[in-house]
Amino acid sequence: MGEISQEAVERYLEDNPRFAKEYFDKKLQTAALGEASEPSGERSAARASLPGLSPEEEAALCLELLLAVREEAGSAELGAHRALQTLAQMLSADRCSLFLCRARNGTPEAASRLLNVTPTSKFEDNLVLPDREIVFPLDIGIVGWVAHTKKALNVPDVKKNSHFSDFMDKQTGYVTRNLLATPIVMGNEVLAVVMAVNKVNAPAFSKQDEEVFSKYLTFVSIILKLHHTNYLYSVESRRSQILMWSANKVFEELTDVERQFHKALYTVRTYLNCERYSIGLLDMTKEKEFYDEWPVKLGEAEPYKGPKTPDGREIVFYKVIDYILHGKEEIKVIPTPPTDHWTLISGLPTYVAENGFICNMLNAPADEYFTFQKGPVDETGWVIKNVLSLPIVNKKEDIVGVATFYNRKDGKPFDEYDEHITETLTQFLGWSLLNTDTYEKMNKLENRKDIAQEMLMNQTKATPDEIKSILNFKEKLNIDVIEDCEEKQLVTILKEELPDPKAVGLYDFCFSDFPITEHTLIKCGLRLFFEINVVEKFKVPVEVLTRWMYTVRKGYRAVTYHNWRHGFNVGQTMFTLLMTGRLKKYYTDLEAFAMLAAAFCHDIDHRGTNNLYQMKSTSPLAKLHGSSILERHHLEYSKTLLQDESLNIFQNLNKRQFETVIHLFEVAIIATDLALYFKKRTMFQKIVDACEKMETEEEAIKYVTVDPTKKEIIMAMMMTACDLSAITKPWEVQSQVALLVANEFWEQGDLERTVLQQQPIPMMDRNKKDELPKLQVGFIDFVCTFVYKEFSRFHKEVTPMLNGLQNNRMEWKSLADEYEAKMRVTEEDVKKQEENMIEKVAEDSGGGGDDRKSKTCLML
Repeated sequence: MGEISQEAVERYLEDNPRFAKEYFDKKLQTAALGEASEPSGERSAARASLPGLSPEEEAALCLELLLAVREEAGSAELGAHRALQTLAQMLSADRCSLFLCRARNGTPEAASRLLNVTPTSKFEDNLVLPDREIVFPLDIGIVGWVAHTKKALNVPDVKKNSHFSDFMDKQTGYVTRNLLATPIVMGNEVLAVVMAVNKVNAPAFSKQDEEVFSKYLTFVSIILKLHHTNYLYSVESRRSQILMWSANKVFEELTDVERQFHKALYTVRTYLNCERYSIGLLDMTKEKEFYDEWPVKLGEAEPYKGPKTPDGREIVFYKVIDYILHGKEEIKVIPTPPTDHWTLISGLPTYVAENGFICNMLNAPADEYFTFQKGPVDETGWVIKNVLSLPIVNKKEDIVGVATFYNRKDGKPFDEYDEHITETLTQFLGWSLLNTDTYEKMNKLENRKDIAQEMLMNQTKATPDEIKSILNFKEKLNIDVIEDCEEKQLVTILKEELPDPKAVGLYDFCFSDFPITEHTLIKCGLRLFFEINVVEKFKVPVEVLTRWMYTVRKGYRAVTYHNWRHGFNVGQTMFTLLMTGRLKKYYTDLEAFAMLAAAFCHDIDHRGTNNLYQMKSTSPLAKLHGSSILERHHLEYSKTLLQDESLNIFQNLNKRQFETVIHLFEVAIIATDLALYFKKRTMFQKIVDACEKMETEEEAIKYVTVDPTKKEIIMAMMMTACDLSAITKPWEVQSQVALLVANEFWEQGDLERTVLQQQPIPMMDRNKKDELPKLQVGFIDFVCTFVYKEFSRFHKEVTPMLNGLQNNRMEWKSLADEYEAKMRVTEEDVKKQEENMIEKVAEDSGGGGDDRKSKTCLML
């Protein structure tokens, strides 16, 4: 045959494309893969690494393993089995094995996963099922040593190696002579150890075998790392889902622990990766009732000798919640479970509750310490295999329950990642108990508040006899029970008992309460409601009105100034501003009703000390209210009275009307805080300026009434004018009231000096009581004058208050000037005495002028 030219070959390949493709796939592609898979400096060595295989055949083998990795991507064991079969053939090893590394209960261990893999063995025969795993810690055997050191190991003779253990040989009946072991490492974590056992055609594995083993374990490594990465992703995904849904549910239910746990655990069930789980809730009682201890103390009963929680509680599971996820989902709640219930009979939940440990058990029924049920636990035929049990610990580190998870869904034992996920869940559940505890404490505080309120009402509310002292129905109607009286009869009787408003001066700005008894002031207060025509219009039961008025009077403490007399005076002044001052034209009857009632209540339960003292002494009121401390307390007290139907003078209003009344109470009472006065007076002045420019009264009324905010600002300033009205009374009244106010301030100053160990300000210091006139003048100029001057501009009918104020200022100024004159005389006398003393000392020294002066200065 003649020589074939290149042109003839090319022509043949072009004419036969199928043959060209088959030839390339068989020869050239494998060679190209072999060239591409090796670094240029290692290709010659690599070709020599597998005797009997050409580079093309070796490349084909690599391609086959890569295809196996791709095809068996869903099963790490199946892909690893294909690679180990190839390795066993290439190394002439009797068999290969794969051991997975993991951790349970904080202890690393190795577990057999693929055993006795040969070139011809079947996957099913080599795969070790979870319930037949051979597990040993890393301090036993060569596998453990390789996993611990993370280094490959070639053992020519296992009998001469100190790390060798015949544990596996005894378990399997196999005799190991030599072996080659290499770890599969991902980062700092050992995923597995691969072992080739017993070289067939040589006494031991060679250096070349080590290179081949290391080189082709790359495929096993890829398979395991890919699988482990996917698993870690699944773990983190489950963890985030569990935390997200747990957080979502635990805040939905705050009423009790059981409902809170149930909502959270039921919602995350799909992410727990187990067939069943149960929650045992522990009795949190730390101390028995004294009567339960009597039988023990008398010797009639044995003292408790069973296990206890770390904080000393007897371990009693008062309820078990069983979540069944296999087959048909079901939830079973077992209250007061018996000790032989399948969830408790093993003793594991009790052990966890006693010690607070996390227990991860493989093949639990075979355990000798705990007595798990070996057969089916119920009619479903379900049996226990692997168990993970954890304590649920609250923020106080008390164990409140035990969560136990059974049988991972994939049949494998629970690993450290399962421990981490479930521990995260139980920690979160334990910490979330803080919400339930807080809710329970809030409920208890609310109940205590209700009880305290009931006790307060019992002491404060007007008694039937007190009501009879004003509403004398028995004497007038000869009826014993007030419920038997008709409302019209009671109205008639009450009006007869009430004083004539003009006779006692209720319409006058100069009204004085001094000649009137406190009991009569209650009747005067009732009269004012009839005068503004709200009793009949809003169907206020006169018995309720009388009881409310009397109860408000009892609500004021017997302090020096801020007592019932002050409360009544503010109410009377509000009435006078509305009627005599003609400010009523801006307000509806309902608003006037609310304003008068709020004025009577504005200082109820005043303690005789101001807001600053409440803050300095860190009183409960200061802790409860951040600003306008006392004013908010007066408001809450007033609203509390209205919550009692027998005291609710607004009980026949509709819902919207009642809400309006409560809002007006809030505005009126909070407005009496002088700290807010300076914020509102500019706004009030603008309203007065605008009304002053209007030509007709109707125009001004419309300007105010169409805007609820303007009405509220005027009402707030009216409350200030009422609260300060004592400064406008006739001098004989004002001077006495000023002493009452000053005495109350001095009493607070004494408290600041003795209790708080602080020096009071001059106004509160009784040692500077002679400065009272000067302080009064400053108070009138700085605070009061603006109020009454602007109201006199706004309504000339209010001018008597301004006149009274100015007259009182003259009186106080006169006293202040007298005091100043006396002080000047005193100072001059003191100065003369000092000069005389200096001269006397100078004469006694006996020296010259300059010397005398020098010596005197030195002496001084």
